[in-house]
Amino acid sequence: MMENLLPILALATLGSVAGLAGGLFLLSKKGWSKHISVHAIPFAAGVMLAVSLLDLLPEAIEESSAATVLPIVLVVIVAAFFFEQFFMHIHHHEEHKRTTLKSSMPIVVAGDTIHNFIDGMVIAAAYLVEPTLGVVVALATFLHEIPHEMGDFGLMLKAGWKKSKIIMVNIVSAMATYLGAILVVVFAVSIEANLSILLAVAGGLFLYIATSDLLPEVHEEHKDSPWHQAGLLLAGVFLIWIIGQTLPHG
Repeated sequence: MMENLLPILALATLGSVAGLAGGLFLLSKKGWSKHISVHAIPFAAGVMLAVSLLDLLPEAIEESSAATVLPIVLVVIVAAFFFEQFFMHIHHHEEHKRTTLKSSMPIVVAGDTIHNFIDGMVIAAAYLVEPTLGVVVALATFLHEIPHEMGDFGLMLKAGWKKSKIIMVNIVSAMATYLGAILVVVFAVSIEANLSILLAVAGGLFLYIATSDLLPEVHEEHKDSPWHQAGLLLAGVFLIWIIGQTLPHG
């Protein structure tokens, strides 16, 4: 299993650290961030829907059974809903006093760190089951991380954080991706029987993010160009389908 460590770490870099870098770059280009998000969000939604429904969940069911996988997906979606409600309560304070928002930042950073840790575990688990699956999961994570990081950076700026502090905190938080990936590789033999559970969790999370976060934002923010957004959504789905058809499978 250890021979898989380097490619898994490379995919973790693509999935989280490259997404962080992309978010930082776009945040520095104020005129670009809004323009890029118009294209990135529906495309990322299509990618995450396809990865969940065409790759992660079918693979999890193949490794286990639908009777095992589908209840896990349901639990993950419900848990993600409650978790997000907690953080939405924090985000609603961004229009209130800066001191109130500033006091909430440690919780936001902790949530991001946990999110990155899970990303690393999911990328590693997907790669161990099927290298091609690891690639598409890392790609989906990357596409989601860019708008996600842009939102978090904006929140931290509103809280009065300096850019240097924002960069440093987010780099440290992104390192949790490597920790999650390494943990799965080191204990791969012990958790091999549970890889299908990790895939089911990942599939549920991707499905929730696409349908609860990304698609509603497309509806809310980009009402003027529905066909353009639909085309980008389908392009994301098509990309994952093409990758699945062309990349070699183990």
